[in-house]
Amino acid sequence: MPGGHLQTLYAALAPAPRIAWRRERWETPDGDFIDLDWAGTEGPLIAIFHGLEGNSSSPYARAIAAQALALGWRCVVPHFRGCSGELNRLPRAYHSGDSAELDWILNRLEARHAVGISLGGNALLKLLGEKGRSIGLQRAAAISAPLDLAAAGRSLDRGLSRELYTRIFLKTLKKKTFEKIRRQQIPVDAMRLKNARTFWEFDDTVTAPLHGFLGADDYWARSSSAPWLRNIRIPTLVINARNDPFMPAAALDAVEASGVVPPNVVLEFPRSGGHAGFPGRNRWLARRVLDFLSAPSAQSAPSAPSAP
Repeated sequence: MPGGHLQTLYAALAPAPRIAWRRERWETPDGDFIDLDWAGTEGPLIAIFHGLEGNSSSPYARAIAAQALALGWRCVVPHFRGCSGELNRLPRAYHSGDSAELDWILNRLEARHAVGISLGGNALLKLLGEKGRSIGLQRAAAISAPLDLAAAGRSLDRGLSRELYTRIFLKTLKKKTFEKIRRQQIPVDAMRLKNARTFWEFDDTVTAPLHGFLGADDYWARSSSAPWLRNIRIPTLVINARNDPFMPAAALDAVEASGVVPPNVVLEFPRSGGHAGFPGRNRWLARRVLDFLSAPSAQSAPSAPSAP
């Protein structure tokens, strides 16, 4: 289909394979909980981290899981807090730079392969850069990750993207936050939340104060994964379409031109595909990811430089 918007919407609305998930609940160290959905009984395990307001029912998660199961893999979708259909207990929720949460999940899973989509991809890449050689994963992949959160936010907060995506995302995000205000009296300005019409306004009002950031700009700067790509030390696939409505092509060009991405990080920036729209291309995305994760590991990468 022509254009990034149509490719994005088609992939989100087209039928996806059905997966017989089995649910498990974990208590978190800080007194909250997350739900994990499992499929398959044997074979290597792949952890699939969903995107903003996504879950195990998201078409991209089901497409990747179906392909993995057909190849004899096991799959697990760990839900970010509040995304499994039940509001989490604590004032905090989840965010694009929530790498510590992913680290705890992956350590407990003892998974060797992981893929993150959109927000989940950004958090995964940030974690890989933070951990360097100490990460337990063998291979990883990130799809449609907002590598530069400020660039992604500006793109989503204007024009058609604001109407097609931001408005829909904010509807569910604001609903959850208002429910937390009602239940817990969390420190969020309810009037400012009600008037929020952009991601910047929501992140400045809710995400930043609840997760220890000074504001939306601080959150976006500190949570972007692009500065961490140079520190990744395992084979990692990064797929972003140049017509992704969430991520401007100029930001992808900046990553390519930086000259600091190590050879073990494979950048694939195809001309089309929209935002996580690749499943619409005859499930190309699932095959590409599983082929990459299944490949034998190459020789170890050079020592990691200092953190950005």
